[in-house]
Amino acid sequence: MKKGPESGACPLAAPDNVVESNPDNNSSNGAAAKEDNILSSSGELENTQLKPSRETSRKKLCGYLNKLGIKGPIKTWKSRWFFYDETKCHLLYYRTAQDINPLGSIDLSSASFDCKVENGEGVFEIRTPSRVFTLKAISKQAMMYWLQQLQMRRWEFCNTQSRFPVGSSQLVHEPLASRTNVVDSEDFLPPVKTPTEAVGLKAASLPAPQTSTALQNISLKHPWTEIQNTVYNICGSKQLWGNNGNVFSFSEFQEHTENPDEQEEEVEAGCAVKEQIPEHGKMESRLNWVRKAKWMNSGFPGLPEELSRETNPVDKVSVLQQQILTLTEEVKSQKELVKLLHKALEAAQQEKRISSMYLTAAEDKDRLELVRHKVRQITDLSSRLEALEQDKKKLEQMLTLRDSHIQELKEHVQLLMEKNHAKQEVIMALTEQMAQELSDPLQEANTITAETLYKQQEKIEHLKDDIDAYKTQNQFLNSEIHQVTRLWTSVAENEKALLMKCACLQARNCQMESKYLTVLRKLQEALPGLPSSHAELVRNLIQEALQWDVKEEAEEGFNLNPVSEYDEYGFMTVPDYEVEDWKLLAKIQALEIKSNNLRSQEVVEKPLRDRWNSVGELSPSAELKSLIRCGIPVEHRQRVWRWIVNRHCSRLSDHYQRLLKQSKSTEHPACRQIELDLPRTLTNNKYFSSPTSQLIPKLRRVLLAFSWHNPAIGYCQGLNRLAAVALLVLEDEESAFWCLVHIVENLMPADYYSDTLITSQVDQRVFKDFLSEKLPRLMAHFEQYRIDVSLITFNWFLVAFVDSLVSDILLRVWDAFLYEGTKVIFRYALAIFKYNEEEILRIHDSVEIYQYLRFFTRMITDGRKLMNIAFNDLNPFPMKLLRNRRSMHREELEAELCELEQIKAAYVKERAEQGPQDLKEVGSEEEEEM
Repeated sequence: MKKGPESGACPLAAPDNVVESNPDNNSSNGAAAKEDNILSSSGELENTQLKPSRETSRKKLCGYLNKLGIKGPIKTWKSRWFFYDETKCHLLYYRTAQDINPLGSIDLSSASFDCKVENGEGVFEIRTPSRVFTLKAISKQAMMYWLQQLQMRRWEFCNTQSRFPVGSSQLVHEPLASRTNVVDSEDFLPPVKTPTEAVGLKAASLPAPQTSTALQNISLKHPWTEIQNTVYNICGSKQLWGNNGNVFSFSEFQEHTENPDEQEEEVEAGCAVKEQIPEHGKMESRLNWVRKAKWMNSGFPGLPEELSRETNPVDKVSVLQQQILTLTEEVKSQKELVKLLHKALEAAQQEKRISSMYLTAAEDKDRLELVRHKVRQITDLSSRLEALEQDKKKLEQMLTLRDSHIQELKEHVQLLMEKNHAKQEVIMALTEQMAQELSDPLQEANTITAETLYKQQEKIEHLKDDIDAYKTQNQFLNSEIHQVTRLWTSVAENEKALLMKCACLQARNCQMESKYLTVLRKLQEALPGLPSSHAELVRNLIQEALQWDVKEEAEEGFNLNPVSEYDEYGFMTVPDYEVEDWKLLAKIQALEIKSNNLRSQEVVEKPLRDRWNSVGELSPSAELKSLIRCGIPVEHRQRVWRWIVNRHCSRLSDHYQRLLKQSKSTEHPACRQIELDLPRTLTNNKYFSSPTSQLIPKLRRVLLAFSWHNPAIGYCQGLNRLAAVALLVLEDEESAFWCLVHIVENLMPADYYSDTLITSQVDQRVFKDFLSEKLPRLMAHFEQYRIDVSLITFNWFLVAFVDSLVSDILLRVWDAFLYEGTKVIFRYALAIFKYNEEEILRIHDSVEIYQYLRFFTRMITDGRKLMNIAFNDLNPFPMKLLRNRRSMHREELEAELCELEQIKAAYVKERAEQGPQDLKEVGSEEEEEM
């Protein structure tokens, strides 16, 4: 085995071919790769100089920087050779440019850069998520060059890494990479000229900056890495002078990676040095020649040139003396390391001798004696260790006492120095005063003026320098903020595209599960006709499907739009059917709601919310009408409803409060009926489901106030539901009262809530006419099986679909109803039948049709589809036609009612005439019995 110069190579001998030495990987591969790269580029070292190769793209980023090392309270600057690795976006740092293993690395992919004027010239920071690295360049120009280059290379790396996966989503019509790869036209910081004396290959050939002491620049946290690099350099130098003997072998050492979160002096990145024997002798000699060139450059950089330039012998001697001092310091540091190695070697040899004695012992007694001797040594060492620890504790206590005493002495000395300084100031002031009195007043004034002017000019120059420094800092920080913002925007767009794709996949999954449950429901209906084994299997599948809970699944996994038990207004999102056969129907409905929410979240809801956010002051317009028909977002609904009510109702000051006082002082005749209807109001809403709910008292006050406000109507069943919805949205009970007034007195025709409900009956006849015109097949189907749709739709019109539609669709209907009027109710009633037309036509039994019509409105979950049918498919729907139909049917109904009244009066008159004769006949019969 050959060690020494053939075991590694300088990482920067050919920077274009640098192979990263990663602390997380075995360094043998990196060292071998560096050997080959050096051999391939050895033709560039004919003059024993490290020269850059011709690059087709750009130069490698490398150079010396000072790194701030922190060890407890001690902070020191240490010179390090930094090299940028383009493959991983890491900034590696070595002790010198000739070292083979890096001391650590800085991940720049998630780092930010900062430079502060107050830190000093050339000082900048690299902030990573785990720690902050403080570096210092030799000049301001070098610092700006490093910052600009690191910023540019971080952007290139992140831009290539953040490309969207190919074929990951069909929703992204434009590749994100093409959007993020656009070169920004704004140039906050002009390109900085490369400082060749501090950065690049020329800096590698120069000696490393010297520190005050020889051992100050050594990393004590990386002993094995330091030993490997030092042995590598020693072996390289001995090989140059013909010493082919082996020194030490460290191929068995393993790295010990430290925790990167700790505040360490360095990030440990030691790697083992592996040997590599060249295959050809020519290649071996060529490698030794390259090592010799490297060693000459690192040991005596520029010595012949300096000696040739100096013609004076004294200058030559000074140059040589300087080189001697440098080499002397290097020898001292090497001696320290050799001592450490000797101690390690002696310990290893001692251990080896003991092991040999143990192995060569002939009998077990001898081996046992050796073991006992070893145990005695261990015990002795343990006792010595305990004694040393006690001594250490005593010394620490003494040190603490001495430190406190020293601190007291320092404070005393500081006090004396302050007193002395105060006395000196007094003496100086008196001396200046005396000198001023003795000197010429005019000369004194001129002197003061000149000194003041000089100080002001000097201060102005300093301020100009500060202004320039802050301008440069501002330019860099602007570029850093701009680039980080662009990176964040790119990541946000990628995340948005992935979320959209995930939402589509979840919607498709919900649809598949819904279809599966629909099939189970069909099988559930056909259970009586199935064999017993098949029926049992279907029951098990239905039981398993019913055990699945939407809420639990949302908590276990990632869910974009989970379906909660209640919505924003307290309505149950999934109906709680009491009938066992309908529970599977509730599950199907829950899946349909979730699927529709996921599909419309990004495609429909977000653009609609953006349009509403851009609406300022509300005013009647075609655009506002279109927006309201699409549905008002939750955050804007209360504001829009208040605007609609205030626009049609002129509020009287304190009118509502006077009505409340009147209801307290006098009991209204409808009070009893109101109390009976309160517990039956919106039982599927958590704010009204209990008699102790917080909105029940508010609803009572609103209904009592309205009964006194409109004595002609007083109270009618159905008003409680209208007022309850208004309370949920508007929250304020006075606003809910005026909303109820607007519905009853402005939107609905007269006598809609009267005792006869005549206008409500008229609307049912009008609706049947529209149903015959818009949906003739369905109306013929109803007539065939003698279905009276008014038994189902009468309640729709009376309470505007409350308790009939799911809450989300119900509130969208109310949005348009409050703005446009009762025509919206006709549109949505027809749309509901058209939405389920095919399902109804497949039922051929009157009882089953009535059962289906009882709950089929709850099965409508696609509000967008229903809205499109109501406002697009049913056009034209003129309001003039609705008024004419109402007038015609009202006349017919009034004529029918008048005829009924005449028949009733005739019947009463006839009964009245027949009454006395019947009484006489009854009396005569009783007399006969007696």
